[in-house]
Amino acid sequence: MKPNPSVSIVIPTRGRPALVVRAVHSALGQTFEDIEVIVVIDGHDQETLAALESISSPRLRLLPLTDQVGGSRARNEGVQSGRGEWIAFLDDDDEWLPEKLEKQLAVAKSSPGPHPIVGCQVIARTSGGDFIWPRKVPSEPLSEYLLARDSWRQGDGLLQTSTLLTTRRLLIEVPFQDGLRKHQDWDWLLRAVDTPGARIEFVAQPLVIWNLEQSRGSVSRTHDWQVSLAWIRTRRSLVTRRAYAGFIATQIASQAARQKQWRAFLPLLAEMFQIGKPKPIDIFLLFGMWFVPASLRNRLRSS
Repeated sequence: MKPNPSVSIVIPTRGRPALVVRAVHSALGQTFEDIEVIVVIDGHDQETLAALESISSPRLRLLPLTDQVGGSRARNEGVQSGRGEWIAFLDDDDEWLPEKLEKQLAVAKSSPGPHPIVGCQVIARTSGGDFIWPRKVPSEPLSEYLLARDSWRQGDGLLQTSTLLTTRRLLIEVPFQDGLRKHQDWDWLLRAVDTPGARIEFVAQPLVIWNLEQSRGSVSRTHDWQVSLAWIRTRRSLVTRRAYAGFIATQIASQAARQKQWRAFLPLLAEMFQIGKPKPIDIFLLFGMWFVPASLRNRLRSS
């Protein structure tokens, strides 16, 4: 293995030995081979450590942390430890297709900016089947692309963490926000793209398998609407008014409705108009989150 590989792949993990072994094999199986795979074990986890030690590869590095620090800091620890010019992230429950890095690096190296942030499409694997997301490439303001919808369907705009490749320099300058319980990827993207020289690039081809069913227990899928509301308020300066309204309509309203927090309905509706600038679809989505049964919403979103 070269002392300084071109790409450092950072995989944070805890308590899912079988899944992270699968993720590591998909990283080591890339057609672009000048890599190192850094698995950050988030706190004491002997079972995961033993499973990873069974993989024989000089390109695999294990970084066990003494204490559990959370996903953001675990990724930052991996970035700090990385020796590559480029950093790519892979969640422990996801998988890469073999040409993922090769195709993204070709786009990154042709980018006019010094800090390209390269995404790609994913195969969203659910109990109802596989879907190719996102359906559109980033074009509008990034906050609207990520946080607002133009239809009832899920997956129109997406830059999922396991798709991201960018420069180590950018990640040192703009690390993940330590301590965030949710929305870690959106938070980083909104801050990073605001950095001079950073720009979004995209490979319109599915290169990642996003295993949604196996990520059910992840922090990002918990339903605490107040945490999400506090987050969007702190990042108000980084989002458009339309994005603010769209986030309330989809993320916050859906969580509050699942928690049956009816007292939140009118305040959220008011905030969507007072701070945000909703389109008719946002209003429709907000009401739908509360009054359309979840089973029907899920069928419509995936159609």
